[in-house]
Amino acid sequence: MQRYLLRRFLMAIVTLFAVSLIIFIMSRAAGDPRHIYLDDYSTQADWDQLTLNMGLDKPYYQQYGIFIKDALSGKFGESLSEGRPSMEIILERFPATLQLGLAAFLFSVVLGVPLGILSAVKRGGVLDIIGKVLALVGQSAPTFWLGLMLMFLFAVQLEWLPPYGRQERTSIILPAITLGWFYVAANLRLLRSAMLDVLDSEYVKLARAKGVSGKAVIWKHALRNALIPVLTFAGITLGGLVTGSLVVETVFAWPGLGQLAVKALIGVDYPLLQAVVVVFTLMYVICALLVDVMYAYIDPRIRYS
Repeated sequence: MQRYLLRRFLMAIVTLFAVSLIIFIMSRAAGDPRHIYLDDYSTQADWDQLTLNMGLDKPYYQQYGIFIKDALSGKFGESLSEGRPSMEIILERFPATLQLGLAAFLFSVVLGVPLGILSAVKRGGVLDIIGKVLALVGQSAPTFWLGLMLMFLFAVQLEWLPPYGRQERTSIILPAITLGWFYVAANLRLLRSAMLDVLDSEYVKLARAKGVSGKAVIWKHALRNALIPVLTFAGITLGGLVTGSLVVETVFAWPGLGQLAVKALIGVDYPLLQAVVVVFTLMYVICALLVDVMYAYIDPRIRYS
């Protein structure tokens, strides 16, 4: 078990270093970073001093080493738009993004998993048809369109929920539903397919022939074996929900990292955008690592493979 976890941890470290190398190369390929900080009124002395401060007089491998050292210590430079350290701004926005991502993930699991089980158990019935329709609509509707429709119906017409922002406790409901609805449909379809495969397997038929109750067959035998692909998708879902909320945060003016990334991109704020990408990558890798750990506990065969 320890060797399995060690291998997965080392793979996560390698992934982070690979992403950091890509970010470093792209930042240098975008042009001379000194042009971002200096304007036409800067003197040669300003240019030379910034060259020394940023280490641009050194070879690229030494510049990359400086970049890694600063990243490990959380130093990504000052934001050009706000004039403050980039990590300070990210830490202010991080709780909002984490709250939205976890709420959307909880919504996708609480609604998608039970519907997937019912759709598989009641195959061909009314619940199965309803589940198929929800899955089709959920995976077909564009996120921005769904958000605008929910805002129009529940905020503008019915006035039940706030239309945007993070001022009230109920402000998170519409963004969480919008962000998590696609994953509700995906969980429903994935679990339904996995459950149908397991329910048609020989050991489930044997359990039923021995007189095991229907509930025990579904919850003890079928569901646990059908959870492996669902768990894989859940890990990807959690990472995607936390890091992929750019559209939803923009539509609902949610003050998170997604909206911050869009603002940094539009404002050509490379230090801030670079820091956001690194933080997003770290969060995604952590989610993938947690899924690998959960694999080993759900199916012991995986840790020895």
